[in-house]
Amino acid sequence: MFKKYDVIVVGAGHAGCEAAAAAANMGSKVLLVTMNMQTIAQMSCNPAMGGIAKGQIVKEIDAMGGYSGIVTDKSMIQFRMLNRSKGPAMWSPRAQSDRMLFASTWREMLENTPNVDFYQDTVTSLIIKDGKVAGVVTGMGHQIPSKTVVLTNGTFLNGIIHIGEKNFGGGRVAEKAATGITEQLISLGFESDRLKTGTPPRIDGRSLDYSKMEEQKGDDEIVGFSFLSHPPLLPTQQRSCWITYTNQAVHDILKDGFDSSPMFKGRIQGTGPRYCPSIEDKINRFADRDRHQLFVEPEGWNTVEIYVNGFSTSLSEDIQYQALRMVPGFENCKMFRPGYAIEYDYFPPTQLQFSLETKGVENLFFAGQINGTTGYEEAACQGLMAGINAHQKSIQQAPLVLKRSEAYIGVLIDDLINKGTDEPYRMFTSRAEYRTLLRQDNADMRLTEISYKLGLASQERMDRLQTKKQQVETIKETLYQTNLESTEINDYLESVYSSPLSTKQKAAQVLLRPGIDLRSMIAAADSIQSLGTYDPEVLEQAEIQIKYDTYIEKEKELVEKMSQLENLLIPENFNYAKLVSLSTEARQKFTKIQPRTLGQASRISGVNPSDVQILMLYMGR
Repeated sequence: MFKKYDVIVVGAGHAGCEAAAAAANMGSKVLLVTMNMQTIAQMSCNPAMGGIAKGQIVKEIDAMGGYSGIVTDKSMIQFRMLNRSKGPAMWSPRAQSDRMLFASTWREMLENTPNVDFYQDTVTSLIIKDGKVAGVVTGMGHQIPSKTVVLTNGTFLNGIIHIGEKNFGGGRVAEKAATGITEQLISLGFESDRLKTGTPPRIDGRSLDYSKMEEQKGDDEIVGFSFLSHPPLLPTQQRSCWITYTNQAVHDILKDGFDSSPMFKGRIQGTGPRYCPSIEDKINRFADRDRHQLFVEPEGWNTVEIYVNGFSTSLSEDIQYQALRMVPGFENCKMFRPGYAIEYDYFPPTQLQFSLETKGVENLFFAGQINGTTGYEEAACQGLMAGINAHQKSIQQAPLVLKRSEAYIGVLIDDLINKGTDEPYRMFTSRAEYRTLLRQDNADMRLTEISYKLGLASQERMDRLQTKKQQVETIKETLYQTNLESTEINDYLESVYSSPLSTKQKAAQVLLRPGIDLRSMIAAADSIQSLGTYDPEVLEQAEIQIKYDTYIEKEKELVEKMSQLENLLIPENFNYAKLVSLSTEARQKFTKIQPRTLGQASRISGVNPSDVQILMLYMGR
């Protein structure tokens, strides 16, 4: 019934979809196995993509030829560029999506991708031959052969859902858990542990009083996520989100439910996300605060369902309902379904190579929450890389490993492999030491050519990139060479409270002044008005490169210095036991993780600079 595939992807969440698309677009024959064909690319938690650092990841996925950016642009109902008041390294795009449209668009794109087959079944075990994965076994008893397998099981591995004193097996509400894989991998020598995540209740939007809330509208300019095209959404078409707050009455009711809380009573063993705690965790940890912010987010164009962002909880339904009705605007709310916590298996990612292939079983790749991450974006970028490298492995080609200086994706994977995680890992801009280089606006300039050479990014993407680069250089050259006369620019300078020119000055020099905007300057100055015909995206790129040239060059110099460590290779399977000068912890960590370069060794948690120096001296000999 089944042919032999190049890549089998297990799970059709964000990681699985990106993995299947990447491998198929590179030429692999792919089978995507999912427990339910109706929940492909489902947004299990909040109906949004992007955000702080996460938006940069989506742009990077798109730059490499992934689908998440395109799907988000097609399904967004609101767009905002976060952190606009800060420097461009901090700008982060975020979109509210239509939950149903997002999933249907993903499925449509996958169905129109050559080389992708689908099968609805549960994978219960892996076929292992001579230490290599050779396929999967399904719940229906099918043995499906494959050169490589990518596991993207999300929260389904032995998942348990908690609502108050109730608990039951499940990977999502109303969906059964997956069993068998964890037990088999443990028998093969893998280490496993438990994590926890949660979701808030869903509310009937018709029952809310929005007059008691603060309206949060979308941006007047919608940039979107994909470098291929701009989203079809107009600023005036966007749906608003709303902000309200908890209060002491809400907190008192929630505290009454602590006696039956699965979190406080020890029924949940897994560690939850530090940066997205449940509402009961918030009021317990931050007892001095008398209120917490809640974001009231619509789930789509044609639904009244509302997502209460900030009210994630595993308390009983009755407590949830009573507490919500004390929130301003929620006095008469009707609940569609309660919030819940979910506990699931994951495999500490130090057991992976930088290609996301497991060290214990050859040709087996892990991506997404199975590696201890949280978030759609973090899962999707791992899926993309696992799909790329599963394809590369199937044709016996070298894997693609992105550096920390090349992408947030590189930072994420490097953190996971070198440092591991004992709590759900979430990406932040602060995790990237080269964030001035890793901006959302230049993801295509960093990554499209790399992906194009591998055969993933399309010719259209490459052509657009080349055109963009040429146009940016033309704009910069014009600004560096053109003198602005005081008569044409002083009115504009005075309008932005900048001192007027007494003599003519290069346009690029004027642009360096605080508060000066390139598009406004072009509109004001006749000598550079011809630049106004360029796309806003290209103008923005030229402006950033001119304004932040000094900072960008300093960061590039830092990358060059650090690359000396990155280029010093450590022999494979090196015996660290013979280096008696190393600390015991460093020796144990090096032996377990097997870093490939001194740079990677230096970032392993618990390793001291002196340990790296000892290793450097030995390798130098």
